Amino acid sequence: MVLVLALAVIPALAVAFDAIFALTFATRILILAAAAVSLNLILGYGGLLSLCHSTFLGLGAYVVGIGGYHAYNDEIAWMADGFMQLCAILVLTAGVAAIIGGISLRTRGMYFLMITLAFGQILYLAAIGAYQYGGDEGMTIFQPSTFAGFALHGRFVMYAAAAIFFCVCVLVVERLTRSRFGLVLQASRMNEARVRALGYDPMRVRLVAFIISGVMAGMAGFLLANNAEFVSPIDLHWTRSADLVIMVVLGGLGIGLGPLFGAGLLLIVEELASGMTPHWPIIVGVMVLLVALFMPRGLAGVVSSEKRHD
Repeated sequence: MVLVLALAVIPALAVAFDAIFALTFATRILILAAAAVSLNLILGYGGLLSLCHSTFLGLGAYVVGIGGYHAYNDEIAWMADGFMQLCAILVLTAGVAAIIGGISLRTRGMYFLMITLAFGQILYLAAIGAYQYGGDEGMTIFQPSTFAGFALHGRFVMYAAAAIFFCVCVLVVERLTRSRFGLVLQASRMNEARVRALGYDPMRVRLVAFIISGVMAGMAGFLLANNAEFVSPIDLHWTRSADLVIMVVLGGLGIGLGPLFGAGLLLIVEELASGMTPHWPIIVGVMVLLVALFMPRGLAGVVSSEKRHD
């Protein structure tokens, strides 16, 4: 309830202080925080460090970009339909996540990390080679997604959509992790042999979690593209996955609202530091190091009473 009230107050404050940029910035934070929430499901609760999460984020963004491209240039109106795009994202990201997860989850540790990285880079290079859709320069989205004739466009509309989606992601992950499925996922991280002895299949549970996580990230990509009105291969690059990992770690692994704290801190520091020095990534690196040393439960663990689900 406090979260909902806080999110509802932000637009009013933006109008009162004539800080519309702050509203746009808050929208971006919420969208990336939602993507980080999806990663937190497999990283914070499942102990799976994936470097291909940007793949799902980028796929969702490209569905919007490609749909908008053909709707605007070829007048194929249905390709800009938001419901159709969401269905396409659901099927596409679930299928890709099933393939990547089915292969990578057969390994552990560094091997899992490298396989997810490899898959992510393959799709990143495929996006660079898609010259019809801008190649490595990306493309501007002239036709936003529409729902029954209503365009997903405008600062307040995008903020409302991002806020609702973020709250839904947090609620879904919270319910999942408190269910039997979530308990088995967390137990698999701590003692896989004991989970097998109890009659559960850790591989299957992890794969389902990986697919759910990928679909949620794809939906975040849908909002990211509509908010930026631009899509680029950088959305699929592994550095975007690294950003999401940093958000989860900064906010607190396995803490529901952790990704919001992490995304807010990372993006604010990037915004301020990039205007001060071209070497701003060093500042981010020092910040992550300090949080890891002095706040092992992350920012959310310090400012809230919520505990990691172990």
